[in-house]
Amino acid sequence: MPHLGLVTLVVRDYDEAIAFYVNAVGFDLREDTRLEDGKRWVVVAPPGARETAVLLARAATPSQEVHVGQQTGGRVGWFLNTEEFDRDYERMCSAGVVFEEPPRHESYGKVAVFQDLYGNRWDLLELRPDRAPGQAGGPA
Repeated sequence: MPHLGLVTLVVRDYDEAIAFYVNAVGFDLREDTRLEDGKRWVVVAPPGARETAVLLARAATPSQEVHVGQQTGGRVGWFLNTEEFDRDYERMCSAGVVFEEPPRHESYGKVAVFQDLYGNRWDLLELRPDRAPGQAGGPA
């Protein structure tokens, strides 16, 4: 069955994005390959992730630059699932990640919205054991 391999996140600068996602969020740097014209192929992913990863793509035009930090129009666009919410929340806070709210309990699990270094909104989410990712009634 096909699966989602990469999602693109448009960033202002490769190195600052790598630093944030690796050092603050806790992702692994999977690839950083230099391409022509100063471009790079930069892939990060949560430790142990087997399928989906994030391609960090530097904005190359003014029309791309205006969308850095607003790629989903202000909605939460990414959902970072964890099996140890409190541990990851505390580690991320200590690393300077900005959470918009304290953790809250919802019918689907424990969640808090955080912003990446550009203002894109993410959920840090620990699903209840009886809820599968993408199941109806989850975060939106």
